[in-house]
Amino acid sequence: MKIFDRLFGKNLHRDLPTLPGVYRFFDAEGKLIYVGKAKNLKRRLSQYRNAKRCKAHAKMCKIRGEAKRVEFEVCKNEFEALALEAAIIQDHRPKWNVAGAFHFLYPMIGLCSRDGYLYLCYTLNPDAFEHFKFHGAFRSRERTRDGFFALTELLRLIGHAMPKAKIAKTGLVGTARGYLYGFRQISEGWQTRLEAFLTGDDFGAIEELSLQLLDRPTAVAKRKETEEKLHAIRRFWRHEIQALKSARLAAKWEGYPVSQRDRDFVFIALRSKGEFVPTPRGALETLKEDV
Repeated sequence: MKIFDRLFGKNLHRDLPTLPGVYRFFDAEGKLIYVGKAKNLKRRLSQYRNAKRCKAHAKMCKIRGEAKRVEFEVCKNEFEALALEAAIIQDHRPKWNVAGAFHFLYPMIGLCSRDGYLYLCYTLNPDAFEHFKFHGAFRSRERTRDGFFALTELLRLIGHAMPKAKIAKTGLVGTARGYLYGFRQISEGWQTRLEAFLTGDDFGAIEELSLQLLDRPTAVAKRKETEEKLHAIRRFWRHEIQALKSARLAAKWEGYPVSQRDRDFVFIALRSKGEFVPTPRGALETLKEDV
């Protein structure tokens, strides 16, 4: 008898539906250790049933070896299953799930103007910076961080950066870790232009920044470094800002910014091409109850 049949019952495989759905493995203590989605539940769980001791099947064998119970739920389509899987992973962070388990690490960028200063903030905890208008959430911390720091370094060349000691006294720092920069003598309207940039509506802010840098001796003297920073900003625009905007439009997502928790669901909707419509977090809870 196969290990799978001995663990979960010899009739389970026979009774599995050939429909989309979500399956969950639990350990001996009843703790959820893995959740997955399937276009075809019977075919997917058959892969666990027939998994061999080889590198390609290593993860399935380890999950099967720890599991003592398996459950499944049928969904309307593959993308509803994918959304339900994402919601369960976010809530429970099972041991063997990595992708989607750390949505709270998606970075966001905030803007704020006060007393003649323009402030920019990069953080994983936007709730700690209540005075800022945030944008995102973005997926890649590397691209977002590189774009953010490149932008702040170039803004130093056209304005005057606020000393860190002075920033600490503004009351804008918040209680969580993040990066906060302040600039004065930045031309009026820059916050509006940067907001249009961060929402993906207009690249004009960076084009204007590039033109202003041509009049700054330091930027001209360090031309190669300046070009590298502009390239990092363009990469951030293309792969993060524009990607998020396209997903929001395709999903007809009304709220902005997209929260760290909701971001994955918006991109699931993008992949579904209309087969799945993302909903507010409360509705996703209802989805879990319905299935």
